[in-house]
Amino acid sequence: MIGAKDLAELLLDLEPIGRSERGTTRLAWTSEDEATGAWFERAASDSGLRTERDPAGNRWALPEAPGPWWAVASHLDSVREGGRFDGALGVVCGFAIARRSPVPLAVIAFADEEGARYNTPTFGSRALVGALHVEDVLSRVDADGVTLGDAMRGAGVNPRGLDGAPAWLDRLRGVIELHIDQSREVAGLAVSCAPVLGLAARMRVEVDLSGAADHAGTTPRGERRDALLAAARLIVRADELAGPEMVSTAGRILAEPNAPTTVASRVRLWLDARAPQPEQLDAWWEGLELATRDLEATTGVAVRASVASLNRGITFDETVRGALSSAATRAAPEIVCFAGHDAGVIAQRRPAGMVLIRNAAGVSHAPGEHVDLEDAAAAARVVEAALEVLV
Repeated sequence: MIGAKDLAELLLDLEPIGRSERGTTRLAWTSEDEATGAWFERAASDSGLRTERDPAGNRWALPEAPGPWWAVASHLDSVREGGRFDGALGVVCGFAIARRSPVPLAVIAFADEEGARYNTPTFGSRALVGALHVEDVLSRVDADGVTLGDAMRGAGVNPRGLDGAPAWLDRLRGVIELHIDQSREVAGLAVSCAPVLGLAARMRVEVDLSGAADHAGTTPRGERRDALLAAARLIVRADELAGPEMVSTAGRILAEPNAPTTVASRVRLWLDARAPQPEQLDAWWEGLELATRDLEATTGVAVRASVASLNRGITFDETVRGALSSAATRAAPEIVCFAGHDAGVIAQRRPAGMVLIRNAAGVSHAPGEHVDLEDAAAAARVVEAALEVLV
């Protein structure tokens, strides 16, 4: 039976990679990423699996039996100064399951799930399903001026081969992803883990507000065209429009001239909105458009808002969900996950499902996240039992 000790042994050599007193940093296409790849190869070998890397940089641990296979998957990269379990614990559970499974299973570590270096979240899984805009992402530049294409080459992955990644999807019958809960929802259910119904709908909005620079002390309020003040009002209105079931986040804001004694002349603002149902996002966007027109009329600031990306959410495969729910030792309702995950991308083309592991702290993308390995082992056993039915 998979126990906490099995997971602790697998984590022993993985956890120190990229870890400091400020958190864990394992960005894609870096030396830390290479080190996790070496760990992946060792874990695969110890599990009786061979390793391959596809054209998108996804790492595969494969059985000798002919495919296609079911796979247990997650990711090994992290955000900057993140937590030690986010993504990595799912891959660890995958190896623990594959070692004991009476049927051949694959383990996958998807490349660049977080997208922290180049703003390319779910890079590897999107490449697999043919949903990656290759020319756009390869030209992106990181904080040091290095393009994604050059970073991939430095990591031993030829960016010109990205178009060939979807052919690898034929190796998969389906995917189950284990991941820490990035909220307190599972903890609130008083269970070790919970199956996921689906992923929430998500919208990213970019807003450009153009006003006029002026003196912060001598310009009367009625004569100002303050782009930053208008942005603040729009942020508050976006939150009000979200209501109790949605979330709206102003994740990034850039102001010009960004001087303490000058009225802001221009602001660029990014809003992230998520909802259980896509129709709720539609209503939120309609309300936001009305708010931009009202702002223009009352502030004299030109406001241009556009949808930068839209994901209408995904409901996971009914058969996979049924197997996971039946395998759970304690009944837990299916929950909607508000984070993006590789399993949600793969679900567009193959049967997929997810299990979230209790995170008592409710903290994610930060060192304060916490998972009891007994809970993680229980989740791994649920997936193990479900795969015996699915395979």
